[in-house]
Amino acid sequence: MPDVLVVAGLSLAVAALVMVATAVAARRAGRVSVVDVAWGLALVGVAVVCAVLAGDWRGWLLVALVGVWGARLSSHIFTRGRGHGEDPRYRELLGGSLPDVGMRVAVRKVFLVQGAAVWLVSLPLQAAALCSVTWTWVVWLGVAVWALGVLFETVGDAQLAAYKRDPDRGPVMDRGLWSWTRHPNYFGDACVWWGIWLAGGVASGWLPALVTVLSPIAMTIWLVWITGARLLERTMMERPGYPEYATHTSMFVPRPPKRGRRASRV
Repeated sequence: MPDVLVVAGLSLAVAALVMVATAVAARRAGRVSVVDVAWGLALVGVAVVCAVLAGDWRGWLLVALVGVWGARLSSHIFTRGRGHGEDPRYRELLGGSLPDVGMRVAVRKVFLVQGAAVWLVSLPLQAAALCSVTWTWVVWLGVAVWALGVLFETVGDAQLAAYKRDPDRGPVMDRGLWSWTRHPNYFGDACVWWGIWLAGGVASGWLPALVTVLSPIAMTIWLVWITGARLLERTMMERPGYPEYATHTSMFVPRPPKRGRRASRV
């Protein structure tokens, strides 16, 4: 098995290289939201490095899991954002558009943070490179949780795309999975990384499980409170009909809609 410093260092190097390249691309494009496309690809790169270092079947299984998730997510975000301006979430985070605030602010508030987040979230991949499999059945449990997450992301995005094409749509998307959670894609993202934690961290033993649990916790916090649901909600609450939708639909964890009741906070 490789040395822990080698695995951690190479994983950090991959995250740093991707973020440097993304910062250059953001400067040319005039918007930092291109980092959302690079996010999944950076984790795929770390997964490949860890699999090469591990040299076992689980490492390449994790490459497949992260690769399917990352390629789908990056492709979806790239297609959705093509021809559009800056994401309102990042404009609020930066305090203005990229040309106005400058690259120093963008590097400090976005690219350094996202690079560190890639390294932190990749901890289960690093654990799988450092430790052999202790519980094979936990690997497959992780695959099942990962599959649930990909299902929520894929179906949720497809339902939202169909809603946008419907000329008779209402003011707010509240159909299908969106009637159970206001952010099925973010919930799916969280499930993906809890599944990868099971397959990469927990399946390696109790100590790796405890060390790497920071990964899915950080991902969930990121998706709910940092650049995900909570930040998006500030903009969405200004849309007609959305506050009413929010009163009976869970924000994150899927639950049956509660008509006439106040929705849960998460």
